[in-house]
Amino acid sequence: MPIDPYILLLLGTVGLAALFPARGPAADVASGASTAAVALLFFLYGARLSTREALDGLRHWRLHVTVLACTFLVFPLLGIAARGLVPVILTHPLYQGLLFLTLVPSTVQSSIAFTSMARGNVPAAICAGSFSSLVGIVATPLLAASLLGGSGGGFSADSLLKIVLQLLVPFLAGQILRRWIGGFVTRHKQVLGLVDRGSILLVVYTAFSVGVVQGIWHQVSPARLGGLVVVEAVILAVMLLLTWYGGKALRFGRADRIAIQFAGSKKSLAAGLPMASVLFGAQAALAVLPLMLFHQMQLIVCAVIAKRRARDAAAEVSAPQPAAATRTAVGTGTRSG
Repeated sequence: MPIDPYILLLLGTVGLAALFPARGPAADVASGASTAAVALLFFLYGARLSTREALDGLRHWRLHVTVLACTFLVFPLLGIAARGLVPVILTHPLYQGLLFLTLVPSTVQSSIAFTSMARGNVPAAICAGSFSSLVGIVATPLLAASLLGGSGGGFSADSLLKIVLQLLVPFLAGQILRRWIGGFVTRHKQVLGLVDRGSILLVVYTAFSVGVVQGIWHQVSPARLGGLVVVEAVILAVMLLLTWYGGKALRFGRADRIAIQFAGSKKSLAAGLPMASVLFGAQAALAVLPLMLFHQMQLIVCAVIAKRRARDAAAEVSAPQPAAATRTAVGTGTRSG
């Protein structure tokens, strides 16, 4: 089973925050650095996203609408339905994190990777992931403000202003400056990728430090954590089945259905973590826990499915065509007679 090395780094960062949390002046420095890191992340997202490629992908609008509906409509409906599990299976803070998980945009890189592995429509997966990330900049905070309300993270006019300043403004700045810095960003993709991941690790350390200082981890028992894993497994299974058979009902071809399944059933850790730090503030530690668990779960399950889809495609290609074989046999028999 594949284990994302980055998950190990995230877990190591959580352990570091548990042992050596930022306190006092150090906490203020970490909070300021985390805010700057979030702004940098979304600036780089804007600088990397090609608006022209996204507009070109509109030609396959049915597929993209389907993925967006799965990400920002069906997923949230499942999150709302999970409210009935409180307080028997989930605590209220864990449920808030689970609901936030269902509001996060889809992934880009892993959707592309699994679609390619399964021999699906890779260009469609690229555009679908890009559209989801773009829509999520606005949709995720608005959905969170609507569904979580004041109990989620203290949503207010001040919170919305922070969202605009820390997420939307840097993203738009990256889009505007892409004309001049796009080539640099493309040439130094690997280095900037390390900046991305390092920034997210800083966000995680800051959020979990606050949680440790406030004693928030005493609210999570092993039984509650196990219940959360089971609930997330059910949600993932529902979305994988719905995207695959729903795509068939909508008469998409096999390659398109693969792209829909992998882009429509996943959630982005890279986008969700910094958003949670802005939206939840001091409560971000418990809010990001469901997302971190779901991220690893989706990687493991989707890797298995992608390999199976690839084997099925290879079998279809190598299998003999019955009709063609029959025609050949008839033609041979006629000539020999």
